[in-house]
Amino acid sequence: MDYKSTLNLPKTDFPMQAGLPKREPDLMGKWQEEKLYQKVLKKNEGRPLYVLHDGPPYANGNIHLGTALNKILKDIIVRYRNMAGYKAPYVPGWDTHGLPIERKAIDSVGLDSRNDDPVYFRNQCRDFALTHISSMTEQFQRLGVIGDWEHPYETLSPDFEAKQIEVFGEMALRGYIYKGLKPVYWCAHDETALAEAEIEYSEDPCDSIYVKFRVTDDKGLLTAKGADLSKTYFVIWTTTTWTIPANTAICLGPDFDYSLVKAGDEYYVLASALTEATMREAGISEYEKIAEFKGSELEHIRTVHPFIDRPSPIILGDHVTLESGTGCVHTAPGHGIEDYDVCHNFYPEIPVIVPVDSRGRMTAEAGKRFEGLTTEEANGAIRDYLKEIGALLAVKHIIHQYPHCWRCKHPVLFRATEQWFCSVEAIKDKTVEEINKVQWIPEWGRDRITSMVRDRKDWCISRQRLWGVPIPIFYCKNCGKELVTRETIEAVAAAFRKEGSNAWFSHSAEELLPKGTHCDCGCTEFTKETDVMDVWFDSGCSHAAVLTTRDDLHWPAELYLEGNDQHRGWFQSSLLTSVAWRGQAPYKAVLTHGMVIDLEGRKMSKSLGNGIAPGEVVQKYGADILRLWVASSDYQADVRISNEILKQLSDAYRKIRNTARFILGNLSDFTPDRDMVSPDRLLPIDRWALNRFNGLLQGVDKAYRNFEFHAAYHAIHNFCVVDMSNFYLDVLKDRLYVEKAESEERRAAQTAMFLILSGLTRLVAPILAFTSDEIWHSMPHLSRENQEFVMLNDLPKPVDVNADEEFVAKWDRIHQIRDEVKKALEIARMDKTIGAPLDAEVQLYCTGELYDFVKSAEDELKTVLIVSGVEVFSDGSGTFQGEELPELSVSVAHAHGEKCARCWCYSDSVGTDPEHPDICARCAKALE
Repeated sequence: MDYKSTLNLPKTDFPMQAGLPKREPDLMGKWQEEKLYQKVLKKNEGRPLYVLHDGPPYANGNIHLGTALNKILKDIIVRYRNMAGYKAPYVPGWDTHGLPIERKAIDSVGLDSRNDDPVYFRNQCRDFALTHISSMTEQFQRLGVIGDWEHPYETLSPDFEAKQIEVFGEMALRGYIYKGLKPVYWCAHDETALAEAEIEYSEDPCDSIYVKFRVTDDKGLLTAKGADLSKTYFVIWTTTTWTIPANTAICLGPDFDYSLVKAGDEYYVLASALTEATMREAGISEYEKIAEFKGSELEHIRTVHPFIDRPSPIILGDHVTLESGTGCVHTAPGHGIEDYDVCHNFYPEIPVIVPVDSRGRMTAEAGKRFEGLTTEEANGAIRDYLKEIGALLAVKHIIHQYPHCWRCKHPVLFRATEQWFCSVEAIKDKTVEEINKVQWIPEWGRDRITSMVRDRKDWCISRQRLWGVPIPIFYCKNCGKELVTRETIEAVAAAFRKEGSNAWFSHSAEELLPKGTHCDCGCTEFTKETDVMDVWFDSGCSHAAVLTTRDDLHWPAELYLEGNDQHRGWFQSSLLTSVAWRGQAPYKAVLTHGMVIDLEGRKMSKSLGNGIAPGEVVQKYGADILRLWVASSDYQADVRISNEILKQLSDAYRKIRNTARFILGNLSDFTPDRDMVSPDRLLPIDRWALNRFNGLLQGVDKAYRNFEFHAAYHAIHNFCVVDMSNFYLDVLKDRLYVEKAESEERRAAQTAMFLILSGLTRLVAPILAFTSDEIWHSMPHLSRENQEFVMLNDLPKPVDVNADEEFVAKWDRIHQIRDEVKKALEIARMDKTIGAPLDAEVQLYCTGELYDFVKSAEDELKTVLIVSGVEVFSDGSGTFQGEELPELSVSVAHAHGEKCARCWCYSDSVGTDPEHPDICARCAKALE
């Protein structure tokens, strides 16, 4: 007789192989069709609200691994919170204005910002952004990210723009917005001002030059020491040769020592500490120190510009250092913020000259010789001219860190222009106070953003573009005075809420302003500001435009989560606008993640050839593997990825999946409401397994709560491999397959497995979004559970099982004994003493207290060790000495008796039942 058909072998439609790329889209379609997100929120109605506010990605291209990492992290949090007693809505957002979109629209549509109708131009930019919102939405959804995708927030929407105007207006009315002439970062490639958050530093080669400025009035100090005034020079040093035409002063450190040095027939003034290095760079080996002065003594000495008929007086400034150069700082207040500050604050008579236009070309103020040259071209031309006229002391080629536009990657300039600013100085102390009320994860984020705010200059918020939210300022046609009142702000906000910000371009000032508006001078005619707002101001107002306007959200948010580069970006712009607007931070906690890098630590990029597109990963492995990569990473540092890492994660994923598959196969005839066994009637090993699961539940819930997703993943993976596959489920096979299908022993095993699988599926749901739902749809359920989607259920509660410390200690010891015996069995298999473990009979030799313990557990050990027989001895020794348990030794022999054709155990009872001559008494009883 073939007894295989009498065994309770696993039966499941749950596939062994994942096949995620093919099956995930069907599940995603079902989520959308059945409105899973809306059902989750409805299920959690009345629970505490947990708001994770989405930092808006730029709507200008396909997603990359960095944005995938970000969105998956957010989805893990949202899914967890919705299953952990909260109502956690997720409203995705989009950053839609600004230069990157404008540039791409220009390139793809062929726009001309100088000649096209502004409204037409802006509509083309808008359509470009909306197209990318649509495609990027599909890509994010394919990652398993759930949220209110039908109603995202967009910075171009009329309601958003109107709220942004209101925030700007409130800041302006409180005196935090002003217009001023000062140097700002300027991108000549894109012809616009930039904020600090839009700057990145890269290494640039350049010529650093040492230039002689001849003294014209020394106040009698230098000539008194014997200097010939016609041949006496202050020596400056600069790495931006093109700014020499803008020089209007030379700045010294008031407390530094400066030397008057004679070399040949010329006299030089420079910092004493830098004299030797400067002379060496100039190739001057013989020189004489004539005198020494404090910097403060030399103030108001006058020099003359090397090639422009303009004085360059000696001034003092605390920003001067002795780290490099000459200690005599070339001062061009039109092209340097520190230069501007020292002149503006202490020497207002010094002119601000800007001989560079918006395109980065030298103007006539630089001199006819240089007019029309780019700054890069001017570097060489000015250097050569200085050499020609004898004003160049030395040249040194260096490589230095230089600011670049983070969008176009071109070098930027400091250029003084009239811009609109937010006065950070006015709110700096309050902002730092609010920073200290926020939870920063990791903690170093607090110090980082604090130092950035402390060091920050006022925020330049105006941009010379068309595609953006206009700065709602009017100017009197008669006197030029700016007009911004509560009434004008409310009028502009109302127009934007009705028509969008195109209203600024399609209506005249008179049409936008309230009737009867007039200037203090009596004029009733006005013009409109042509600049638009910095996009960081756009997104920085999202807390106001989104959190305070939607019924399903609240302000402030529980959490902001973005990359660690956003301490200078969105975290900071949101904080500054919020403190200026409401005097409070817009978030209670801020969590940051690192950047995505390759195995060599390089940032992922197409140019390096190391980039991996999320779509490629999803197509090859499935979105759940990408989600597992996110969860398994210590994402608070930079995150590595490679095909090798993804393959390893696929193997780990299969172990989790196969654990579920085994349990599912053995629950095919199990109906929980009918077949569950009460906890007090479970077998000891079942209670051990449930106790282990309770421990897993506690640890994973804590890990999720603390945003330590890698700890949750490793705990789940370890539980599936070590506790389940390698031990419990392996031991369980005999009971599941051999015992009578309806026996209490088998139902007890199924009860434990059901409770574990039900809980495990919910625990892993925030990470393995697709797989968890697939398991949930394949498994049996209690009638009180929501069978539609796993997300419509809460995280599991601990199973009430009797497992005190003594019980746990006993089973930990049994587990340890099993590990030692498995080593002995493997040696016996290699020696061909046995084939499979069931061919074996083991003798356990124990000393001391261990003997009593093993003897008391002898009946359980045969099942746990999966052998045909166990004997326990207090005397003698086995052939294998325990490694972790030295008081245990093991011998393995081939089991005596006959092999049962059904359970494959060796037994003397095989054939004792005449109706079943090939099977043991236990199996014969199971077939009664």
